[in-house]
Amino acid sequence: MSEYPVLRQGPPRAADGMRIRYGGCICGAVRFEVRGEPTVVGVCHCLECRKATGGVAMPYADWPAEAFTSTGETRAFVGRSFCPTCGSRLFHLSPGKVKIMLGAFDDAPGDLRPAQEGWIIRREHWLAPIGGASQHERDP
Repeated sequence: MSEYPVLRQGPPRAADGMRIRYGGCICGAVRFEVRGEPTVVGVCHCLECRKATGGVAMPYADWPAEAFTSTGETRAFVGRSFCPTCGSRLFHLSPGKVKIMLGAFDDAPGDLRPAQEGWIIRREHWLAPIGGASQHERDP
């Protein structure tokens, strides 16, 4: 039997109706929460994102910094925050915004559809463009 929680139908809502999404690292030492809707959802195919994730692309969503809170110790490399205990990549903090890696959420982010793809010149030939998402040869 799996130890993972049962997935909810979309993120829960606060008493004021605002959506709340929760996430964290695989060992549980770092937890975060983000409120509201993202300003952008995308997928990046650049070499840095590929190396940082160990995958062929990095799906992400950006929120205003004031919508984000976290607990636990993180470390960063080139602005990319991770758990120093288990190594899970989680988010990128920058002035005014936070970029959260979609795989770091507790619940599957099925309600977040990518609106843009960056660095498509590095997208694998066997990956199709995301329908309806703007396509950018480099940074959007």
